[in-house]
Amino acid sequence: MFSKASIDRFNQLETPFYYYDLNLLQQTVTECQNAASAYGYHVHYALKANFNTRVLQTVQAAGMGADCVSGNEVKAAIAHGFDKGKVVFAGVGKSDREINAALDADIFCFNVESVQELLVINDLAGAKGKTARVAIRINPNVDAHTHHYITTGLEENKFGINTWQLEDVVFTLRNCANLEFTGIHFHVGSQITNLDVFKKLCEKVNELHNWFEHQNMPIKVLNVGGGLGVDYYNPDENPVCDFESYFKIFADNLTVKEGQEVHFELGRALVAQSASLISRVLYVKNGQKKNFLVLDAGMTELIRPMLYQAYHHIENLTKQELVSNATINYDVVGPICESTDCFRTDLALPESHRGDLIAIRTAGAYGEVMASGYNLRDRVQSVYLEQEQLQVSEI
Repeated sequence: MFSKASIDRFNQLETPFYYYDLNLLQQTVTECQNAASAYGYHVHYALKANFNTRVLQTVQAAGMGADCVSGNEVKAAIAHGFDKGKVVFAGVGKSDREINAALDADIFCFNVESVQELLVINDLAGAKGKTARVAIRINPNVDAHTHHYITTGLEENKFGINTWQLEDVVFTLRNCANLEFTGIHFHVGSQITNLDVFKKLCEKVNELHNWFEHQNMPIKVLNVGGGLGVDYYNPDENPVCDFESYFKIFADNLTVKEGQEVHFELGRALVAQSASLISRVLYVKNGQKKNFLVLDAGMTELIRPMLYQAYHHIENLTKQELVSNATINYDVVGPICESTDCFRTDLALPESHRGDLIAIRTAGAYGEVMASGYNLRDRVQSVYLEQEQLQVSEI
């Protein structure tokens, strides 16, 4: 819910822009850390979800680690004060340059996704006279029951090492003098709202944990990844995930031996609800079969609905206090020269007009970070709510 004061301030700003509620972000991060700490769990924030500077500052201040999937994300995490001893580097295609930079930074661990990658890291570490800590990302073949574009834990996916390759992995680890095996890593997908998926993951982790122990390969870290989903449909009713239930699933089902650590890599669950994309109606096009609201924001600012068919709650802020229940169905579209540039179809909204402010909610994850300059679009600015003050970023 947006206050009247915020909406009045929005009307004075050039749209589109990303609006970050840093108070909600702080609350979310705090609740996550408290729930994880109850079990001694370690949380790494997945930078790919959002690497806005103010977001990173808030997460870092809470003491979380960083989960990175590119060399520049590793660099950004360290530059924003994340403890390099809590930085993990994942990704199916790490370049030599990225690996060398991470070795120089002495990060906590590489999450490795192929036997060939193990050999490359070993060679590069040896050339520097270093030992690289590695965890093996295993494909557990667990169905996340989410959109197939954001499912990562099936054998058909490009991520991770399949279980039938593990004997080769162990052989390689034993013959690579510049690698230190730290543990096993998993990630089955994103936007998972059925917690039973994580229970099934625990069963698979336990099975593979035992397999490595029988190979005389002791494990220090069990990294179960992330994937916890958020409520895109009811952002005001459920602004913070149920972290207690999430972590309890692992506490009840994951076998952890004395001295072992359990690590998580959460992104969306921490930042998604903290931001909205604020846009303005440019034109209203009324037709015989369709009515269109043409916004000044499009797929260049938020591509998720076009890329994943993702749902975002959309509301007309200008008509927020309207008493009438009368609505009109609109296709809410952007200005980009692509037919796919559509946020929602047949969306019931109060009768809308040129200049009305529109909020596209739950845009804090995979929103601003996926923005592009297609059609030579300007980069959008960010607006932050902290305490009771609105602050506008400089582009």
